[in-house]
Amino acid sequence: MNKRINISSGSPWEDVVGYSRAVRIGNIIEVAGTTAMDGEQLIGEGDVYLQTKFILQKIAVVLEQAGASVKDIVRTRMFITDISQWEQAGKAHGEVFRTIKPVATMVEIKALIDPRLLIEIEATAII
Repeated sequence: MNKRINISSGSPWEDVVGYSRAVRIGNIIEVAGTTAMDGEQLIGEGDVYLQTKFILQKIAVVLEQAGASVKDIVRTRMFITDISQWEQAGKAHGEVFRTIKPVATMVEIKALIDPRLLIEIEATAII
C-alpha cells in the first residue's frame, strides 16, 4: 500500500476548507489550484503573465518538497478569468514547459475567489 503524504503551505485556509497544498501517493503528486498570492500579498496585480510566472514558481517549490520537479509534470490545468489574455499565460507556461510539454488545459472561468486573481493553475506530476 502506498503511503499518503500531505504537503502544507501553512495557509490557515487549508484547515478551514480541508485541503492540502499537494498530495503525494506513491509516484503521483497532485498540486492544488495555485494562485499568485504570496501570503497576504498579490504578485503581478493586473498582469496575467506575471501571475502565471509566479504560480509556476510556487508549483516548482511544492514539487521539490514532494521530491519532484517541474520536469515530472505530466498535466497542467489553467483557469483564466479572461481568455483574451491566453497568449500571456501561454507565454509564461511555455517558458517553463517548452521542452517538457505536459498535456495542458486552459479554460475561461467567471471568477476566482479574489477579483484581482487572473489565473489559477493545478498540476499533476509522476516520478
